[in-house]
Amino acid sequence: MGFCRFIPPYLLARVAATHTDADVSHCCQDTLAIDAHLRAHRLAPPPVVHGAEPRHVVAEEDAWTVFTAENGTDLPGRPARSAGEPATGDPAVDEAHAGVAASLALFGEVYDRDSYDGRGAPVVATVHYGVRYDNAFWDGRQLVFGDGDGRVFARFTKPIDVLAHEFTHAVTQYAAGLAYQGQSGALNESMSDVFAACVKQRVLGQSPADADWLVGAGIFLPGVNGRALRSMAEPGTAYDDMLLGRDPQVGHLDAYVQTEEDNGGVHLNSGIPNRAFVLAATGLAAQGIGATSWEGAGRIWYAALTDPALSPRADFATFAGLTLAAARTTGPSAAEVVEEAWRAVGIVPASGRGAAEAAGAEGASGAEPAEDAVEVRRTGGFAGRTVTGLVPLTGEDPRAREVLTLLDRIDFAAVSTGDAPQPDRFVYSVIVHGQEQVRVPEQSLTPELERLVHLVLDD
Repeated sequence: MGFCRFIPPYLLARVAATHTDADVSHCCQDTLAIDAHLRAHRLAPPPVVHGAEPRHVVAEEDAWTVFTAENGTDLPGRPARSAGEPATGDPAVDEAHAGVAASLALFGEVYDRDSYDGRGAPVVATVHYGVRYDNAFWDGRQLVFGDGDGRVFARFTKPIDVLAHEFTHAVTQYAAGLAYQGQSGALNESMSDVFAACVKQRVLGQSPADADWLVGAGIFLPGVNGRALRSMAEPGTAYDDMLLGRDPQVGHLDAYVQTEEDNGGVHLNSGIPNRAFVLAATGLAAQGIGATSWEGAGRIWYAALTDPALSPRADFATFAGLTLAAARTTGPSAAEVVEEAWRAVGIVPASGRGAAEAAGAEGASGAEPAEDAVEVRRTGGFAGRTVTGLVPLTGEDPRAREVLTLLDRIDFAAVSTGDAPQPDRFVYSVIVHGQEQVRVPEQSLTPELERLVHLVLDD
């Protein structure tokens, strides 16, 4: 599974391209560049493990530590606070400590899952990563959080559901290994939002009716017209800002976004299963079937996530069918609520044809490739934004000479493109003379290719 970022790259790219403050723009560009560097040097993630015997655990008994990178990029950094230790006074360290404890508690106390892998793996979380780094991610081995740029994004440990979102990427890696592409990738993202919402509501003692169903509330600083990064209850309404644009998430299969960007629109289309969960959680609670999201719909969704029948390439309809099967073990009323929730977003559970046949095909990115030029498109990331750069090979662009030199040195046919995209990390497309030469996930960039994409994107 691999690297999962919180901010979609299309959002970072838009800020980088449109913000009038060059300092903020450079922060976003630096974040994107660091992510590209991580892809080039990332070690292989640990293997997916199935069949672990669960046991009831208490979060404070688990071995876990919060580290600080001290605004560097060496991981994990210096130990700052371990489980059960007193507060340090560093907000990022203490917020990460609370978030790890709450995430472990949800999965351990409610679902009898021992850490993210089901076998008691120690949790490593690093804060103060990079300089004004605008992201948070799970890299296949540990959790990492930046401090934000201080003008658009606040520190990424501030909303507890950001940490829980990344922690759940680790759970999904071991429970199902959902491929981070298309509908299975959107399910991967949705699982993180679903259980992040459960963690947040459990900490706040909220019922489904009382919850705001916002993901990342507080991540935007004053001056940004946005409530949060996503709204699970009303996808597409979280923000509408001159700088950020309008929230592009969709909440119904009829609006499914067919795109090659953002790993097939994983952050955009995750709004569809997100809304189904909200409808199921509120509907079940209204009927007295699980008074909370984590006890009601959460148990059903967790049973589906850990069902051996859930394949890494599962589409929406397949996952919906597994939730319906889990709901039937609770009773006919629960099954009726769950089925109605999925149908309300256009999904027929386990219909046999699979929703991906109708809506999951890859679409074109929309823009016509330029001739006599090198174009790079960067998609994915936690915010799911798209960034495009272009260097004409004829004319006065000072980058053209180095670009031509790099093109002579890069063997595109030898670049490894088979690596699976990692959650919340970038994917790069390189188009030369109007023809796409390669589409490669961040972790597979060679040094020459990494230099080329940064040069063209002007990072």
